[in-house]
Parts: sequence; C-alpha cells; structure tokens
Amino acid sequence: MSELYDKVLGCLAGSNIGSAMGAAVEGMEAEEIEEKYGLVTEHLPYSHYNRYDKENSGRERPAGTTEDGIERQRLMCTAIIENGGRINAEDLAKVWIRDIDPKNFAVQMEPCDEILYDAVKSGIPVTDAGRYTNFLGINSFGRSCQAIGIINACNPNQAVQDAFEIGQLYQPRHGYGLDYGAAICAGIAEAMKSEATIDSVIKVALDTLPDGDPNQRPKEELEWAIELADNSKDVWELRDKFNERYTGKGTPYAMSWAQEIVTRGFAIFYKTKGNCYDSIIAGVNFGRDTDCTAAVAASLAGALEGTKNIPQEWIDEVDEATKQNDFTVSKMLLEPTAEKLTQSILNEAKKAKDYVNKIEELL
Repeated sequence: MSELYDKVLGCLAGSNIGSAMGAAVEGMEAEEIEEKYGLVTEHLPYSHYNRYDKENSGRERPAGTTEDGIERQRLMCTAIIENGGRINAEDLAKVWIRDIDPKNFAVQMEPCDEILYDAVKSGIPVTDAGRYTNFLGINSFGRSCQAIGIINACNPNQAVQDAFEIGQLYQPRHGYGLDYGAAICAGIAEAMKSEATIDSVIKVALDTLPDGDPNQRPKEELEWAIELADNSKDVWELRDKFNERYTGKGTPYAMSWAQEIVTRGFAIFYKTKGNCYDSIIAGVNFGRDTDCTAAVAASLAGALEGTKNIPQEWIDEVDEATKQNDFTVSKMLLEPTAEKLTQSILNEAKKAKDYVNKIEELL
C-alpha cells in the first residue's frame, strides 16, 4: 500500500465513518447523547430522518449508513474518476443530472439539494445554481468536498481555486460558505504531503480564509477555535466551551452553518493531534450537527495519517450498509473508490510532469 493511497483511503473512510456514526445522533445536544448512550463508539442503526412527509424518509437505516453529505461526496468522486483527474462545475453537473434520482430528495438527499438540482436541470449556467440556495452560508459543500482536496493532493492553491469554481453549484461566492469549504479542500491537499503536520494544515486553512466583514470574520473564527483548543485540557472541555458559543435551540445558530461546523472540525482535528479514531469519536459525541462535524474532523485526520487508526471493521460496516442502500447515488465501496481516486491523482501528476518537460525543452 502506497502512502498516497493510504492517505486517500484515510480521508474517504474517516469522512464516511464520521458521517455514518454521527448520523445516528444528529441534532442531539451533547448532554442528550451522554444521557442516552454514554459515549458513542460504534455504528448504530437509526430512523429519525422522518421530518418530511415522504415515503422511506423515516426508514430504518442499518448501522454504518451514511447520509446526504456523503451523497454529495460520492457524486464528486464519480465525476473525478470518470474524468480521470480534476473536474469543473460542468463535469459535476452532468453527473448530477445522470445519477440523482429526484424521488430520493428528502429520502437520502436533502430538499435543499433539490432546489440546486432543478436549477441545473433548467439549463442555466451551472455556476449560477448556488445563487438559488435557500440557506446562504450552509455547510453543504464544506462538509462534502473532500474529493476536491484529494484530487489536488499536495497543491492547496489549486484546491482552493477548484473549490471556488465547483462550489458555486452549492453556494454563491458571497456568504462565506465557499470560503469555509475552500479551507477544508486546502487543508486536505496540504495534509496529503508526506511532510505535512497538524500545524501546517491549520496554517494553510487560516491563509485561505478571509478576514471578512465586521459581522462575520472566517479567519478570526478559526483562530478563536484553535486558541480555545489550546486552552482546553482535552477535547471534552473543548466541546463544553465550544457549545457555550453555539448552544443550539433558541439561538441564532441553526444547524449546519459552515461557520460553526468547519471551525469545530478543525478544532477537533487539532486537539486530537490528527488521530482519526479520536477525531471520529469526538465529533460524534460533540452534539448538534454530529455527522458533519465528525466527517470534517476525520477527513482532515485521515488525509494526514492515513488508515492506521481506523478499525477495518468500521470500513466494512460502511461498505455493507452502502451495498444495502437502494437510495444512494453510488454503491461504489471505499477501497475501490480510493484506488481510482489515487490513479486520478497520478494522472494529474503526469500532466504536470509533461508540462514541465515541454517547458524544459524550450530552455
């Protein structure tokens, strides 16, 4: 197993496992999770996604079943694999139209995705689709964009550019949703380097985020989160302090805003010292949007350290649930997906090498 493949698989598996394990307790406050389960350390079946009056929305999902965020990730993976390398928004939009079954909105994918799907299908320029989101600043792209960081392995600058181009399928350029997503893509691309460190990943993310306007400063928000982690004795004290700011019910902070989820993910990644197992467990038990939090934190950790701290049984459980899921956009399993993404990275490297050779011929 090459280090490159191991990092790709670590990033994918971390995000999928975090998504599946966190989905069972999504929406619960940390205190509620602790009271009902103690500490969640395994995949659980769940059936609480019955918020919509649509057949199969509240079905019993087997342990290891991922949710809407991984559907977005799978669509990006499919586009990259079929393209054999980097993609643009048009490439992804074509996969949307072909692979998304509209009957599965509010069943496996979210209704907010349906608005974007309809916009793309209408024939408008695909990078205008995000203008029609009904949740400006939502975390829909930031928690799902791991494949964009992966295909730009070791090239954070290109990862940022691709995030801003492709991300406009989900969000407009303003509103900071894409800024946070670009920070995730850059962090993953940085983490894929052999010499990457936790600090280098955080620095790249901070360099990516803008200072913003007086009401929302993304860079300042992440700086606050990392300082909070530094001043907490462990990840659980970090959780309690973090949730004083984002207390959930009755506050201005609804679920899934990128401002909260991405900064929590980076803070957990930092405080757990990039350990993927610990990042998953912390994210799942942090409360609130647990699946998104765990997916963000674990994707960064998996990209940095690979699979060494990911139990194989967790990977197998996610794969088995994928096989049973008739509502997913793709039943491709984690290891084959990682293999094909790794080959796509190598294709991009060859293109870059060929370009350098052509320039050197002119010297």
